[in-house]
Amino acid sequence: MAWPNPFRQKDVNTRKAWGYTFQWSPNHFSEEQLHPMRYSYDVLGEQCLNRLDEISPPVSGKLPRNRTKISKEKEATPPERDLYALIKDHRHEEGNEKLLELWNEVTDMPDWVDWDQIARGQEVFYRYAGGALTAVCIFVTIGIVNTTDMLQLTYQSLLGGMGASRITEVLARTGGFSTKVAKHRLYETTQLILQVTKSLDSIKPGGAGQQSSVRVRLLHAAVRRRIMKLAAEKPSYYSVEEYGIPINDLDSIGTISSFSATLIWLGFPRQGIFLRQQEVEE
Repeated sequence: MAWPNPFRQKDVNTRKAWGYTFQWSPNHFSEEQLHPMRYSYDVLGEQCLNRLDEISPPVSGKLPRNRTKISKEKEATPPERDLYALIKDHRHEEGNEKLLELWNEVTDMPDWVDWDQIARGQEVFYRYAGGALTAVCIFVTIGIVNTTDMLQLTYQSLLGGMGASRITEVLARTGGFSTKVAKHRLYETTQLILQVTKSLDSIKPGGAGQQSSVRVRLLHAAVRRRIMKLAAEKPSYYSVEEYGIPINDLDSIGTISSFSATLIWLGFPRQGIFLRQQEVEE
């Protein structure tokens, strides 16, 4: 563990939370500013999922998992829908304006996207691939089976205001704590990580990583829709007032931020790996 810096700046804007000291800036949101984001979510994704269900009704009540292989025992059953392919094939048809809107949103890259920087980030990930995958897998596994450690990991992020209990509440409602589901979730998450870091082409529109990311977005919409439907039928099932909308904007931002920061600030150091400053800045 590194020694604390005795020359660190300390003033009215200095904050210390969960073992991390930082300077509060205008870029940091207050709790009051973050609160409305507990009730905002990916409306477009859910609208598109509803439309896709009309175009190609699901053959079962299962969630649209991001799986690419079918076990031998299930070869006789109909293949699961590929929601990404359905959007691609039907986006220009009449009545599918929302599908086209989503397609344009995930394929039109903003001017601020720096592909060179993304490529350097992928290189850093694979430069320490063993430690990176170990840290990521531990994070995902702990996030499923150990609430206390998940709280510790989640609060490594500057967006520590989010409550991990809300995330674990959603997991519990979808069976995320069962050993069978936990194993598949670990495999799926690792597969997604490898796909988005494999190469620059993989994360660009049409690449395997980008396609999987869109499928995960629709999976989240399906989870949210299912929980809200059950909560409408049985209010005690899930409390929107207490936990917010399932997979809301605040929890999504917090999870992504924590997942990214934990690798550098917790996962690597605990394995004795310390990135060079240039690598951190890349």
